[in-house]
Amino acid sequence: MFSRDNLFFGGIFAITTLFFLIWGFNYLSSNFTLFVLATIFGLFMAFNIGGNDVANSFGTSVGAKTLTVKQALIIAAVFEISGAMLAGAAVTDTVRKGIVDVSSMTFEPMLFVFVMMGALLAAAFWLLYASKRGYPVSTTHAIIGGVLGASIALGYVTMEEGGNVFSLVRWDQITKIVISWVVSPVLGGMASYGLYWYLKKYILDYNDKIEEHMDDIKHELAQLKASYDETKATDEEKTIYEQQVHELQHLKKKSNAFYALRTHAPIAAAFGVGMIASMLLFKGLKHAHLGFDNAQIFLLIATFSTLTYGIVFAIVKLMHKDTPHKATMRLFSMLQVLTASAFAFSHGANDIANAVGPFAAIIDILATNNLNAVSTIPVIVMATFGVALVAGLWFIGKEVIDTVGSRITEIFPVTGFAAELGATFIIMLATVLGIPVSSTHILVGAIIGIGMLNRNANWALMKPIAMAWVITIPVAAVLAALFFFMLKVAFGY
Repeated sequence: MFSRDNLFFGGIFAITTLFFLIWGFNYLSSNFTLFVLATIFGLFMAFNIGGNDVANSFGTSVGAKTLTVKQALIIAAVFEISGAMLAGAAVTDTVRKGIVDVSSMTFEPMLFVFVMMGALLAAAFWLLYASKRGYPVSTTHAIIGGVLGASIALGYVTMEEGGNVFSLVRWDQITKIVISWVVSPVLGGMASYGLYWYLKKYILDYNDKIEEHMDDIKHELAQLKASYDETKATDEEKTIYEQQVHELQHLKKKSNAFYALRTHAPIAAAFGVGMIASMLLFKGLKHAHLGFDNAQIFLLIATFSTLTYGIVFAIVKLMHKDTPHKATMRLFSMLQVLTASAFAFSHGANDIANAVGPFAAIIDILATNNLNAVSTIPVIVMATFGVALVAGLWFIGKEVIDTVGSRITEIFPVTGFAAELGATFIIMLATVLGIPVSSTHILVGAIIGIGMLNRNANWALMKPIAMAWVITIPVAAVLAALFFFMLKVAFGY
């Protein structure tokens, strides 16, 4: 990365932050010091989401050389923020209200500001450490751990003597998260394994066989021409030679090198678009009140899928000058841009809200001095945090991109397409259900599924990654509790 680029992205981040602070001073009538600190903590969290989770999301695309880091930045800026704004509400509610029962406590609303600030700072520090080590971990679990630890600390200082602060914890939700440590990567692995098995069997293996067959034909033609001397050949020998050349050339044409790509690639693309469209229409845009009934939505999905089938079929027809292998890589590079965009949308629906949700609760309390059930999220918050997320991807995302894109298993456009599409389906399904699963665990599981099918998964690397997954919640919880007490003392509460 050039220092000029670093200066550009750093400058945009600094200017955006400055404008946001100015907006905050006009938005609030007091509590400016807390607002500045909360902004720093929140943007620090968003920055580290970019450096770990977004880097993890785009690792397959960058590792397959389908996207450059700069192109990944553009997609992240558009689709991550869109996913959070359009489809992230259910998961945000689960993170804020589903882990600890704060309704049973009686406390000064400002103490809840310290809970969220402590959670943001703790999660951000853990993500920064994991990113520098190259470990893709869960921002969802990090912020949940932070909220858990800080809320227990809040319960400790506010509950009456003899009360049990651990009774405030929704252990059923924690149990679901622990189960997701296993379920998320397994589901991601199964989805990508199935998709890649189909593509490998019906496209890649066919391409290998047909190219080997065409190489044999070329070799026979070369041998035939090398042994033929037109100046010494009789008319009969010339006729036989011409017949042999004609037969070999006819056999080459008859081989139908693009049969597999023309038959199965449009199906895979249509399935991907249909799945993405269904998740978008049934969940992502439900708050937009488009006025479509289910029959109309299914018709739209069928229309998008059919259109995609025709477009991909036409693209394959235009690739006749390429070899089957080259055409396959080019086509799936295009499709991977689509799945990368969809994955960014579904990831934003789950994970950028991990920074915006707690921050929205903070500024709502600072503005109203009440703990409200619902906190509105101003558009400028989404924009500013989105810039922080993109800056984090640029500045500290390289190690995680390397891990996801090349160190767990070898990634190329077809495997990247299968991993991203499989992971997108599982993540969006979880978003629809409002379950705070980890997109990181799902995608890493999807990549492992590819590695299992290709028998080149790096299981040794998975040991420290799995350990990082397990300790994310307790580490974030302990740090958040410490930060909560520090903030409480510092501001005299």
